[in-house]
Amino acid sequence: MPRLKKLALFSLVATAIFSVWVIEQVWMLYSTKFVTIDAHLKEISGIEFDKNQRLWAINDGGDLAQLHQINKDGSIARSIHISNAKNLDWEDMTQDDFGHFFIGDFGNNSNNRDWLTIYKIENPIDIKTTTTTAEIIKFTNPEATRSTTVEHQHYDLEAFVYYQNSLYLFSKNRSKPFDGKTRLYRIGDHAANFQAQYVSEFTTCTSMKHLCWITSAALSPDRSKLILLDSQRLWLFENWQGDDFFSGNAYQINLGIVTQKEAVTFYDDNTIIFTDEEFKGIGRNAYVLKLDDVKKKRVK
Repeated sequence: MPRLKKLALFSLVATAIFSVWVIEQVWMLYSTKFVTIDAHLKEISGIEFDKNQRLWAINDGGDLAQLHQINKDGSIARSIHISNAKNLDWEDMTQDDFGHFFIGDFGNNSNNRDWLTIYKIENPIDIKTTTTTAEIIKFTNPEATRSTTVEHQHYDLEAFVYYQNSLYLFSKNRSKPFDGKTRLYRIGDHAANFQAQYVSEFTTCTSMKHLCWITSAALSPDRSKLILLDSQRLWLFENWQGDDFFSGNAYQINLGIVTQKEAVTFYDDNTIIFTDEEFKGIGRNAYVLKLDDVKKKRVK
């Protein structure tokens, strides 16, 4: 066969293989979709189930200081306004053992915020009106000042969890060159001013920062599993020691195609819900997967 024909045939085969791979990745993600979220939440950045298994969500920065209860069909059932809060850059939600919600206003894309904020509100089940007030938790990171060098750019945050009377924060790494690490920090869970304390770190991937950034975190109800989310994967951690979530076993779960995935939570100890933001008409969906049904790649 002439060389040009061989090259053309190779190109056709390669294109076909790539097309099949893309279709498989699209199917992998959308086979787990269970609902499209209300259009008001096109930049959904945090989700959490209350003690009655009702789903709540927040929008990213620039929206009102509100959280929204989501119906099973994706529509908004009710909204609660936090009267003493501002939504500068809301990025994630978590809750303590009593069902108090924490809302992380700690996005810091440009490193122009010295003090970051977390709002703690009562269990939404107990909020009977459309308005509530919050305890205000303030913190700063002594390792991430405005003069932080490019090798240690861990000033930005998009993910946190509550664990054993503390809040644990996961950095959104902006280092140059990108080293793929997310750093784990600890602060208190009550109204005060804190300095974040470094605990540990974990390397996701170093290929492209937009594919490796940690955008949300969640702990299982039994507190035995930690999930971190990026744009194409879940990272599962188990069997850790003390409060170092990265000290035990780590697994990677492929979610298919890349979308702007920004929020994750547990429905029960085996069921994970995650969402993506809308971008050019794609996304704004909620997806569900069972940990015992998915392929987990051991990385540690």
